[in-house]
Amino acid sequence: MQMTRKRVAVAGASGYAGGELLRHLVAHPEVEIGALTGASNAGELLGTLQPHLVPLADRVLEPTDLDTLSGHDVVFLALPHGQSGAIAAQLGEEVVVIDCGADFRLSDPDAWAKFYGGEHSGTWPYGLPELPGQREQLAGANRIAVPGCYPTVSTLTMAPAVAAGLVEPDVTVVAASGTSGAGKAAKPHLLGSEIMGNASAYGVGGTHRHTPEIVQNLSALVDGAVRVSFTPLLVPMPRGILATCSAPLAAGDGQRLSADAAYDAYAKAYADEPFVHLLPQGQWPQTKSVTGSNVVHVQVTVDEAAGRLVAVGAVDNLAKGTAGAAVQCMNLALGLDEGLGLTTVGVAP
Repeated sequence: MQMTRKRVAVAGASGYAGGELLRHLVAHPEVEIGALTGASNAGELLGTLQPHLVPLADRVLEPTDLDTLSGHDVVFLALPHGQSGAIAAQLGEEVVVIDCGADFRLSDPDAWAKFYGGEHSGTWPYGLPELPGQREQLAGANRIAVPGCYPTVSTLTMAPAVAAGLVEPDVTVVAASGTSGAGKAAKPHLLGSEIMGNASAYGVGGTHRHTPEIVQNLSALVDGAVRVSFTPLLVPMPRGILATCSAPLAAGDGQRLSADAAYDAYAKAYADEPFVHLLPQGQWPQTKSVTGSNVVHVQVTVDEAAGRLVAVGAVDNLAKGTAGAAVQCMNLALGLDEGLGLTTVGVAP
């Protein structure tokens, strides 16, 4: 018996995340693309703003309101932080709402107030299926919060080491991101003349908004809290994140963890994960290998002289880092094959 295709809407279809969502949804065999909204771009042809989406080029963007979004089985919210809560509250429980913003990711209202400001909208099931117990929470869920791109790669790069007690709960993350992570709105520091040939740090000293999300994810793996020092870097490429993560080796019985033992722990942790790829030993992740794919590439070793575990991860911030993860979560919520409409294949060169 053939399953009726689900009708989906994308709010914020004119932005980077919205465009990437539509790139995945166009290829999804079990969905029908319904309303596309664009706020200030309402009335514009999608093809004018997203010319790469040829099958949808003649679609007209509509206002982001309840009338437009009603009547869909799934609504994706690819909106600026702080705007999803009000819209989600108007949509019925029968609608699967998947938020690509930060509004429902954090469980601590104080952390939301500190890093985002304003009133905390609440906490939804967290859309990182690779974390222990998350698939069970996402199966059949009607509200899902998609993780941030930095937390996705940072969490998956360090989770096996933290969960297995291989390291002390004191993690350092330095992650370089392409400019699309800042969104599509014009910003002076993202002008070509500013970004080309330049790399810069920002959100230094624990001030980046994704810091509490990484802390939340890793702390859930242990009995207690994990301290995280997170420094993001902006580098001259359009998409992708390369995260270098490290932590002191756990104090043991005098035996030092070997690189082989660390690798074996990661191989065991990710043996059955379709969207986390542990590279062969000695091969290190690179952003170009994950471009367009829903996969995180990971590698791990031990710096014996420093007594630290070092793990590196690469992700496409718009795919597995945002839109691909949203589709992956939709599949789980609807009881579909988790990988439907997604690819593990990157684009090269």
